[in-house]
Amino acid sequence: MQLQPVVIVLFLVAASAAAPAQSAPIRPGIRQADQAETQTERNLPPPDNARTRIDLAKVSHEADELARLAQTIPPDIASIQKGMLPKDVLEKLKQIEKLSKRLRSELER
Repeated sequence: MQLQPVVIVLFLVAASAAAPAQSAPIRPGIRQADQAETQTERNLPPPDNARTRIDLAKVSHEADELARLAQTIPPDIASIQKGMLPKDVLEKLKQIEKLSKRLRSELER
């Protein structure tokens, strides 16, 4: 009669394996949150993948200004080598940097 406990254990293991797996209950509010998220996604406009047009007149004007300012730097550097710091050279360099960044960002769009 030693065989009976083994048969009972095997029966219980087989029965538990055959039972359908129960999932965790969904907490209150989860379904509503999922529905709200889905609704929000439907209301969003599609991304605008079209590249914006470059304002050629503005780019051309900024490029001309950048070139004009850049041409004034070599004489200023020569003055620095002679021991004189022109008061506007640092301001010109900042302006060159700003114009360069604006042109680069405009062309990268």
